Amino acid sequence: MFSTQNLEQEHRIIERVLNSLEIAAQKLGEGKPVSPDTFNKFLDFIKNFADSCHHGKEEDNLFPVLEKFGVPKEGPIGVMLLEHDQGRSFVKGMSDAVKKYARGETQAKEDIVKNARGYVNLLSQHIPKEDNILYPMANRALPQEEDQKLAKRFEEVEEKIMGKGKHEYYVNLAQDLEKEVKEL
Repeated sequence: MFSTQNLEQEHRIIERVLNSLEIAAQKLGEGKPVSPDTFNKFLDFIKNFADSCHHGKEEDNLFPVLEKFGVPKEGPIGVMLLEHDQGRSFVKGMSDAVKKYARGETQAKEDIVKNARGYVNLLSQHIPKEDNILYPMANRALPQEEDQKLAKRFEEVEEKIMGKGKHEYYVNLAQDLEKEVKEL
């Protein structure tokens, strides 16, 4: 198994949450009540699973190894890093707006919708770039032994950053969010 398959599997979970986030943002934008708690669940998933764990695997492990094996940082790696930072800006904007919304500041709804949609749009373009360009490049560039080491490091990252059993927690949270937005 290529180490990138782990990342691709995580992308499928992230995409499910992106779909649910788009629905929640649409409902909020239409004036339907969406609880701040619902958006806090999205933020929990995004900050911990998508960013700290998934992007952490890429930024702290995959990207440096790819550079070591001749993939320049100025190419796809640099684009991915830039987009990770752009995503963090959308998440910060959404997080700040959700706090205001939870305090009853109804005008914050617009900022939630804007940042949620920005994040969804960004990652909806970002994920295919990784799946179809960067990961195949990694699969060609990395010797099997290095790929196996990387896969092992991914397991260690997951346990260290998220903790035992947290992966399943976030898979379940993705399912819960899908159900929750269907009921909006």
